[in-house]
Amino acid sequence: MDVGNVESELDGLKTKFELRNVSVSASRCGPSYKPEVTDSKFNNETDSIPMLKRMREMLNSNIAKGETSLVFNSGDSIQSASDEDFSFTHANILDSSMSTTSSCSLFLQILFPFVPAGLGMVFAGFILDIVQHWNLFIEVPETFILVPALLGLKGNLEMTFASRLSTLANMGRMNSNPKKIIVANLALIQVQAIVVAFLASSFAVTLAWIPKGQIDWSHASLLCASSLTTASLTSLVLSTVVICVVLISRNFDINPDNIATPIAASLGDLTTLGVLSLLGSIFLHAHLNDTWLNVGVIVTFIMATPFWIYLARKDKGTVDVLENGWSPIIFSMLISSAGGFVLESTIKRFPKIAMFQPVINGVGGNLAAIQASRLATFYHQHCPFGTLSDTLSSRFSFRRAFFSNDIDAHSARVLLLFVVPCHMFFNWIIQILHKGSSLPSGSLFTSIYICAALVQVLSLLYVCQLLVAFLWSIRMDPDCAAIPYLTALGDLFGTFLLFLIFASLSWFNKGGNLR
Repeated sequence: MDVGNVESELDGLKTKFELRNVSVSASRCGPSYKPEVTDSKFNNETDSIPMLKRMREMLNSNIAKGETSLVFNSGDSIQSASDEDFSFTHANILDSSMSTTSSCSLFLQILFPFVPAGLGMVFAGFILDIVQHWNLFIEVPETFILVPALLGLKGNLEMTFASRLSTLANMGRMNSNPKKIIVANLALIQVQAIVVAFLASSFAVTLAWIPKGQIDWSHASLLCASSLTTASLTSLVLSTVVICVVLISRNFDINPDNIATPIAASLGDLTTLGVLSLLGSIFLHAHLNDTWLNVGVIVTFIMATPFWIYLARKDKGTVDVLENGWSPIIFSMLISSAGGFVLESTIKRFPKIAMFQPVINGVGGNLAAIQASRLATFYHQHCPFGTLSDTLSSRFSFRRAFFSNDIDAHSARVLLLFVVPCHMFFNWIIQILHKGSSLPSGSLFTSIYICAALVQVLSLLYVCQLLVAFLWSIRMDPDCAAIPYLTALGDLFGTFLLFLIFASLSWFNKGGNLR
């Protein structure tokens, strides 16, 4: 690594600092781990340094020789450290450690992208309430099953991509050859979108076959063509937005873990639902007039898949995801599709549930995704792969997850602060958008709805800290696996809770204005 580059990247730090008595044993990894740095000379703007992989190796080597300190001078040359192994930038020092982020700073960083994300979900619900009366959803009701699956695809792909890219940025691995990483990841997203969209449409057809006992192949081709086109197009647009957000965040010394995932979500629901409705209507028209178009679209996407695979294999990080990262997105797609089956069944009885479904599902999934992204980055920066600070059973403690002084408990408490005010604000916006219609409202509905939202988010955050630790312990990258499961569980749990809310109010009001 060139010394001149090192000095320019440190930007504002002293050119000489000393770390003394630093213990880096593997047993001190995990959310409760706090780096112990003594006698360090920094600017006032930083107070800790993340234990990056290369520094651990050098410290261990010195300790083995009987040396207890590691000194970097402006003239030192770290010959064996590449940008891939040891990238030590000003932005990394400021933002890579969860422990250095104050509650106020974390709240503000999440607030500004999270509110637009919530508004995107509100408008997605507004659109769903409108398009449920379109011919597409009336003549092909199986489309309702696709809605949570394709909206969940945003969590499976774009939010996972945001988490993965944020980790790479915080680790400094975007410093060398970012174009190669970006192109390979965009190609990977396309491969995943095509495969999962095809499976989602197949699963929707299967769920529709169960009560009917027969398959309508014309509907099947329409669903498949709509699903493939929607997934591919929206993934390309949203992935481009995520890349821009991560790169801009690094330039402004903002942790992309806090903003990339909610921004991806802010456009995800609205874009996906709008594109699905428009393209589905076009393919419905083609289904009635030019039956070859739907089949032609399906064949085109299948033939394009090998090209995307070729590009995705250009980077070793995406190769691993391409070969081993399928189970999370496939199983999460199945979970989201189960939520779609619940939605298809309940929306016939309670049509107004469409206005709230994207909101309650999206808020819970986004908060859990932010936590998962932050935890994944922390593990990558501070822990040997596959090593935890203690047994996995300690993370079953609800008290540890929310009331301890551990880093993940601190961020969980901050994230919970968003639930009540944000849902009240979003519900107020929903009431304004549907002014004049008989929407459920009043203190009873609001109380039950807020309680259900709190239960959902508490459950997801609890599962999140347990799931990320489990995935890390079995040497599976949580950046690629955690968010798909969490957003899918959020979809299923949120839709089921909405059904319970509307069913309870229907019982209290004898049907009232909920139908």
